[in-house]
Amino acid sequence: MKRRSFATGVATLALAACNEEPGAVQTGQSPNLPQPSRGLLPDMTIPRPAGWGNDMPVVPEGYTITAIATDLRIPRQTLLLPNGDILVAEGSGGNAPVLRPKDFIAGIIKSWGRSGVSGGNRLTVLRDADGDGVYETRRVYAEGLNAPYGLALVGGTIYVANQDALVAFDHAEGTLEAMGPPRLVARLPSAINHHWTKALTASADGRFLYVGIGSNSNITERGWPAEENRAMVWEIDAATGAHRPYATGLRNPTALTIQPDTGQLWAVVNERDEIGPDLVPDYLTSVREGGFYGWPYSYWGNHVDERVRPQDPERVAAALTPDYSLGAHVAALGVAFSTPAMGPAFAEGAFVGMHGSWNRTPPSGYKVVFVPFRDGRPVGEAVDFISGFLDAEGNARGRPVGVTVDPRGALIMADDLTNTIWRVTAPGVT
Repeated sequence: MKRRSFATGVATLALAACNEEPGAVQTGQSPNLPQPSRGLLPDMTIPRPAGWGNDMPVVPEGYTITAIATDLRIPRQTLLLPNGDILVAEGSGGNAPVLRPKDFIAGIIKSWGRSGVSGGNRLTVLRDADGDGVYETRRVYAEGLNAPYGLALVGGTIYVANQDALVAFDHAEGTLEAMGPPRLVARLPSAINHHWTKALTASADGRFLYVGIGSNSNITERGWPAEENRAMVWEIDAATGAHRPYATGLRNPTALTIQPDTGQLWAVVNERDEIGPDLVPDYLTSVREGGFYGWPYSYWGNHVDERVRPQDPERVAAALTPDYSLGAHVAALGVAFSTPAMGPAFAEGAFVGMHGSWNRTPPSGYKVVFVPFRDGRPVGEAVDFISGFLDAEGNARGRPVGVTVDPRGALIMADDLTNTIWRVTAPGVT
């Protein structure tokens, strides 16, 4: 109760300072964004871990959810292998020093909403040999990694984005352990690592790997040198390791995927903080080659962030507007395109895993949503696909991270609070 009282006091101070009650979360293709507001502190409110007990996450009628692996060590992202095995990246990184008093306070409050388990720094493989939906085999595939996060498979190679390097393992179908040590593909920016997660996906032809690299700050308060080669998506040549900026101005691209049929790169991006409970919306967007998405000068296209110095009107004018607002502070950490096997209501669109806010009252996120698409673009309102992560008292039963679609008709979701892998199956799917 002592911790809860402190958090409540901080939240009250923040709201009094900014004199703004949170409104409705702004979502969709054309969100109506409020005016920015700044206070002494953001509204820091984090749901405490509660566990599931006898409860289960809520899924649409006719769908079934099952915990297929528990007692993991901070599962983040998953990768479905061709034989149906599921590879899980387990780890936790970051080493950014405290910069301001508010960072120290935020660090304490954020820690209240995390698992007490240390990150595994490993990959674990799950196998359902007989296809009955029970993953009876679990094996450590590789260990000794450095906060692994993003995963991709190209032919006989598994790529892993550690917090400091992109590495590769040779892989043969059906193997439960790595065939040898990882080989280095490319070093990744890792100094400070305020945003340590390195998202990863491969181009449709496997020639290029795309790595999301988050900023080292909220709005460059650590100085521009700390942001070198950050807040962008790198394109890396899989054969040589040579890299170049593919798109920039993306504050923290936390998950990447390739859209089926089109080969288009998409991302979910976590936006900036400290200008109000309803700003700035995290978003889902196609990522254009050479595109600039605003950070730090502007957000949601041409909305200028007046805190940034120096200003750059030319960059603001060039900023692209994202495709779809997910709402402020939802902390989207997973994205995967659906298939018709997921059922008629979820046949065309993208699933997004929302880890949940730490600086908003009421909390936002804490669920997996489905963003419907038509003709390859998002359209309409997102709908809840997995929910129930907050209990009646506002405590957190779990926190979604990565999502992966099994084309047989299942969604795989990592929960890094209860250290569980969940599997949601469509009606009629085992």
